[in-house]
Amino acid sequence: MDKIDIKILSCLKKNARLTASAISDEINLSVSAVIERIKKLEASGVIKGYTIELDQEKLGNNVVALMEVSLEHPDYNKEFIDMVEKNQHIVACFYQTGVYDFVLQIITDSKEGLEAVYKEIKCCKGVSKTETHFVLKTIKDVFCVLPEE
Repeated sequence: MDKIDIKILSCLKKNARLTASAISDEINLSVSAVIERIKKLEASGVIKGYTIELDQEKLGNNVVALMEVSLEHPDYNKEFIDMVEKNQHIVACFYQTGVYDFVLQIITDSKEGLEAVYKEIKCCKGVSKTETHFVLKTIKDVFCVLPEE
């Protein structure tokens, strides 16, 4: 990956719906070269897919929480991870070092919705300890970091 690829990725990061022609104009490269490079970035797995960013509050999802979870033993990881993957309200899960094994980002429509997720997590076999933090305000939410040019 070179500086031109990073410029293409930067354009797509700002707007994944940009046409190859618009990217071509932005970075001064032919449309066919832009298309070829995007195909290579997709084939290599650098570009994993394309998605949309939604305003969760406009969808009625006003509660965001971070939950730290400890398991009794790593033998319970698979069952816990399976539960996390099936729950649509758990939007991110990080396996980490430290006192807690996992940090979850949870988005729901209400405190009651959060309580339902909380109960599901607490009932999962092997969960020994949790700590939940309500997010008051999101200051920064970047979904990827590009290499510097």
